[in-house]
Amino acid sequence: MTALRVDGLFKVFGRHPDQAVDRLRAGASADDIRASGATPAVIDVSLAVEPGEIFVVMGLSGSGKSTLIRTLNGLLEPTAGTVHVGDDEITALSGKRLREVRQRRISMVFQHFALLPHRSVVENAAYALEVRGVDRRTRLAAANEALALVGLEGQADKRPDQLSGGMQQRVGLARALASEADVLLMDEAFSALDPLIRREMQDQLLELQARLGKTIVFITHDLNEAMRLGDRIAIMRDGRLVRLGTPESILANPGDEYVERFLADVDRSRVFSAGDVMVPTSTVSVDVTPETALAALRERGASALTVVDGEGHLVGVVTGADLLSSSGDVAAAVRPPAARVTPSTSLADLLAPAGASEAPVVVVDESGRPCGLVDSRAVLAALAGSASDGRPPAGSVGDRADQLEGSRG
Repeated sequence: MTALRVDGLFKVFGRHPDQAVDRLRAGASADDIRASGATPAVIDVSLAVEPGEIFVVMGLSGSGKSTLIRTLNGLLEPTAGTVHVGDDEITALSGKRLREVRQRRISMVFQHFALLPHRSVVENAAYALEVRGVDRRTRLAAANEALALVGLEGQADKRPDQLSGGMQQRVGLARALASEADVLLMDEAFSALDPLIRREMQDQLLELQARLGKTIVFITHDLNEAMRLGDRIAIMRDGRLVRLGTPESILANPGDEYVERFLADVDRSRVFSAGDVMVPTSTVSVDVTPETALAALRERGASALTVVDGEGHLVGVVTGADLLSSSGDVAAAVRPPAARVTPSTSLADLLAPAGASEAPVVVVDESGRPCGLVDSRAVLAALAGSASDGRPPAGSVGDRADQLEGSRG
């Protein structure tokens, strides 16, 4: 079951909203509707968020992203369409039942912290549980545990105005975690912070996600933030969802001119990783003959092989030129790799080693066994976006990104 699902969602403000939805469904543009005195903020949006996913919704001001997130917890009633959180249809609920679902299944982290200034840090973190009716001892214990998760041990008795902006936002995040909600909605949660603190909060969120596996819908107008945090990204324009996919797939295949322009300034080195650009490697044992290793190279059509010991552990790499100049011993031809990295290593961290050595970088799996090779040309091609049509060359980032998008749903 999806954690959150949106089907055919419309939100129109102003005059005759139902008529506006009918006209939009019939093909009218947003400008047509605005000319008639109504404002379409969300137009026919459908999407599904999987459990444990960070799903980022991004767009420029006025794109509809903040209106969308407010329909997800019932703060705004859609003009048409449905929203499901798990098996609860938010759009069919009202009154007490809607409040119960908000309190137990959805938690919100706001841009401007939304802390109660007259309450202590721990009381702010416990507030959602207090509203739910949880006894004081239990809610304070949960709040202190959440504060520890976000690095605020020892701050429980302070007032919000005694904390920095970044620390105040951590209190807001702790409040959401203490509620144990199924879905966290984060509306421009880090945009009020200065760049350094913002980066620290992004790191914090990724660390927490790795430990807790929450389902998060994160709204931002910052492209690099979206690319860094999102498992998948939905890009909105003028109320409509215009692109949905993994960061890698969107960068590799923008889909239209608007998205391509939108992506022009993204830091590709922080989005793509070694796993996106690596070429699967063939391995040979250190005790094979150079002739056997050369045959493996030709069969693979590769420029290098990884060499392993009898237990499959990496010894080094070997190229065709190394083998041809070898004096009858593969071990003598082996050279160290430029670096040993994991598939998640960013291209930014590959630039220096890949450019400083003629040997390729070796990508190793969780057990330390080689699974791929990366050379400097692959890194540069990914950073450049490569071919003249803006797509990476066949067999590199574009193909890998499509595989990733399909595997993540």
